[in-house]
Amino acid sequence: MSEAIVTLKKGEGRTIKAGGMWIFDNEIASIMGSFTNGDIVTVHDFDGYPMGKGFINQNSKIRIRLMTRNVHQQVDESFLRRRVIDAWEYRKKVVDTESCRVIFGEADFLPGLVIDKFSDVLVMESLALGIDRFKQEIVDILKDILLQDGIVIKGVYERSDAKVRENEGMERIKGFIGEEFDTNVEIVENGVKFLVDVRDGQKTGFFLDQKYNRLAIQKLCRGARVLDCFTHTGSFALNAAVAGAKQVIGVDASQTGVDQAVKNAILNKVEDRTAFLCRDVFELLPELEEKQEKFDVVILDPPAFAKSRQSVKNAAKGYREINLRAMKLVKEGGFLATCSCSHFMSYELFTEVIHQAAKNAHKRLRQVEFRTQAPDHPILWAADESYYLKFYIFQVCEDK
Repeated sequence: MSEAIVTLKKGEGRTIKAGGMWIFDNEIASIMGSFTNGDIVTVHDFDGYPMGKGFINQNSKIRIRLMTRNVHQQVDESFLRRRVIDAWEYRKKVVDTESCRVIFGEADFLPGLVIDKFSDVLVMESLALGIDRFKQEIVDILKDILLQDGIVIKGVYERSDAKVRENEGMERIKGFIGEEFDTNVEIVENGVKFLVDVRDGQKTGFFLDQKYNRLAIQKLCRGARVLDCFTHTGSFALNAAVAGAKQVIGVDASQTGVDQAVKNAILNKVEDRTAFLCRDVFELLPELEEKQEKFDVVILDPPAFAKSRQSVKNAAKGYREINLRAMKLVKEGGFLATCSCSHFMSYELFTEVIHQAAKNAHKRLRQVEFRTQAPDHPILWAADESYYLKFYIFQVCEDK
């Protein structure tokens, strides 16, 4: 364990002083003592005031990720156990834990670590060097805590294959932790069954953050004709079908995703009311408009168009285009569900983009509700990166 002390520049450390977890490379005045990347170091303000302890990595622009504000706290097994217990007890109060995100990085004060629970399987993603050293220990602690609640975990799969690991000077890795198992896992969400491919699916295999947003569209879809754009493995589409939609069309650019969506439709016995197309949404929407197709409900759940601050301007154009096209496909008095999952796309900018799209489409929007990510992805105030999902439901009316 390192004995190094990191001192901030005067006037810096604004993020952690506001309650966040990150210290950037340009905020540091000096480092006294020896350390290895990934070590826990003590952080002082410019005047020597103790700020906390975190792990350091000189390969990363996020130079230190804070683990605790108590400089006397040892980051040991009992500390990690307390963090994991707190995370699990919180989930038991706020979500259906059949499948949920159990650890959400900085928002659970375990920076850089994500663990999703899909029924009796855990999927772990480590995105920072310091937490990488603790990942096996944390997984073992979590399995033990779940066992105390009668939950036996049959297997753990690691999906630390995100590109951002390279920013930390780490290799991208994936594979079993412990015994091998069938990586196609069946889960139930809102009464809908899904097969989750934890080995080769996107991210950890399934987007749990939209769970209650998918539930929110169910009541709008009874007897409806529904278009679900960027359907991935059919999550919104199948929530609509199981809720009683008369016809659902799901669209995704990934043939793998579409194939999985078809399997999921069969699993839920709604294949007679669902169709999945492998198409580029940006190309398909104008075609549907030209054919004068109309839908009772249109759902837009695109991937993050804005993956960096530099890409926000182009992303805004993309969001404006698909929302404008979607509004033209909604029949008078029908509904549009639309979202952005990029934290670089602020609530204000996303709202403005939708407003512009409505104006250009000559539509008036009546807001039904505004939602964010499910509470197993808690938003830690001052940790801006933990607030990323913005989700609107509108009634679309003619501009009259």
